[in-house]
Amino acid sequence: MNRSLPPGPVIPTLAYRNVQEAASWLCDVFGFTKRLCIGDHRIQLIVGGGSVVVTQLQLDMAERSMAADHSIMVPIVDVYAHHEHSVKKGARIIAHPTDHPYGERQYSVEDIGGHRWTFTQTIADVDPKEWGGEMVG
Repeated sequence: MNRSLPPGPVIPTLAYRNVQEAASWLCDVFGFTKRLCIGDHRIQLIVGGGSVVVTQLQLDMAERSMAADHSIMVPIVDVYAHHEHSVKKGARIIAHPTDHPYGERQYSVEDIGGHRWTFTQTIADVDPKEWGGEMVG
């Protein structure tokens, strides 16, 4: 368990032009609740037993596919073993396994459809205040 990681077996990350506006809309319209704000560029939302991460859209939509601005986060037991398997299968690795200050070891990969996936392993329970997050829920 890690207080910095939102709950759920699969955690979609969706990019929007205005993170605050999108999070407020999702809370108001779909009944999500803000869980954790990370600066002004990322907000974790929860609903039921699941989560979604709202993040800042990086480029103008006309410049590239939405698939590159969205990702799916999947908690797993062993990032290194999963990464090694993906490499052996010829997957396009976006980011190699990295330990992050928020208590997660993660790597990112692109699937055959151009969708990005981040596989995450909890390595520590870190209070979000330690790395600049703000618990709101």
